[in-house]
Amino acid sequence: MRPGQWVDSGPGLSDLDFTPLTLQITTDRYTSREYAERERVSIWERVWQVVGRADELPDAGDRKEFHIFDQSYFIVRGRDGVIRGFVNACRHRGNILCRGTGGGARINCPYHLWSYDLQGNLVGVGRSDLDAEIDKAEHSLLQVSVECFAGFVFINPDPNAAPLVEFFGDEVAELLAPYHLDEMTTVLNVRESLECNWKVVIDAFSEGYHIAGIHPELLRVINIDPTTVRYRFFEDHSVSVAPFEVKNVENFGPEDELEGIRELPGTFPGIAAYLPRLEELADSYRNTDGVLEYPEGVSGRSLLQQATRETLTGMGFDVSGLTDAQMSDNHGWVLFPNFFMTVRAGEATVIVATPHPDGDPARCVWQIISVMYLPAEYREAARAQQIEVEEPGSFKYFLALQQDYEQMPRQQIGLRNKSLEYMSLIREEVPIAKFHSVLDRYLAGKG
Repeated sequence: MRPGQWVDSGPGLSDLDFTPLTLQITTDRYTSREYAERERVSIWERVWQVVGRADELPDAGDRKEFHIFDQSYFIVRGRDGVIRGFVNACRHRGNILCRGTGGGARINCPYHLWSYDLQGNLVGVGRSDLDAEIDKAEHSLLQVSVECFAGFVFINPDPNAAPLVEFFGDEVAELLAPYHLDEMTTVLNVRESLECNWKVVIDAFSEGYHIAGIHPELLRVINIDPTTVRYRFFEDHSVSVAPFEVKNVENFGPEDELEGIRELPGTFPGIAAYLPRLEELADSYRNTDGVLEYPEGVSGRSLLQQATRETLTGMGFDVSGLTDAQMSDNHGWVLFPNFFMTVRAGEATVIVATPHPDGDPARCVWQIISVMYLPAEYREAARAQQIEVEEPGSFKYFLALQQDYEQMPRQQIGLRNKSLEYMSLIREEVPIAKFHSVLDRYLAGKG
């Protein structure tokens, strides 16, 4: 049995127990500095959070800075291939060691020329006459917990943090393993400040109710039918999936469905690689007049699934552990606290939202990481370096992301109104309710 088959018998909306959840979410959690400070202490200082992709550090000595509020850390790949994390401060006078990204065989402090090896050991103190005066063994860099999962690098500031696999749980790891995310190449990596709370971002990507209003072009291939959505909730995390399927045959015929799939690369770029095979398969079902006539059991959806499996397999990518539905359907994962991922065979897009370093609860930083399976000969040319967007609006995301990018600050403006004490969720926004129930548990010290 493939792990993805849970969807076949997974609970739908009518099967869920709403008793422990609330559909009224107080707005102070998006606007209050006091609330943001509680989050800092109860969540950000003690949970695993993503830094980026392991392929951002391909060589020994490659490093990257990471901030959470005013706390600065950096990760670095050692000569042994292991990625480690350290507090971003020299043990001499606290000078910062890593700005942005960098590389080199030593980690050097430019202030007094103390230097460290890639495992954080102090190896030089600037002047040889001080070697006997300073106990190098006592002045190694302060290490922070770092682990890799599915090709991503995670960090935890808590020195007593449980291992990452315990935080995710065996079921999450089992369900994600067949995607082979660690074999994918980063093709988009963008960070930008947004004028909204970090939870506005997580909320926005946790539900599909807004598709008709914000992403109307997806209505060709996503049937807005809450009864078809399947959910799976874990202690801290969740996954939900709605089929890419058009059932409204009164308004959409086979040609309309096929045209909708052709337009998908504007929102899901990876599908472009499967379209040539899809067209071949569709053409085999055209009658002498060129009209599409599918037999029972065949649809544009099933042909997309077949084209995806055949194309990826031909590229040398193992999709044997994925179901046919996972060839076409996006599974939307929320890994607490701030990691959202939509994933299907061969590609995934991750949205990470963190509080803004200045502590303003009405601002955050979002990072978009898109990964895709590519044959080895194309990987280096396609690998994207991280882009830091300095001028708001200057970077244009692919269609669906651009639409969400423009929407989220509008919601934050409304949430600032003091008379609006809470948001009211509808039942199909249950992943949002689940996320906030976990948030409440952590703030109560029970995480």
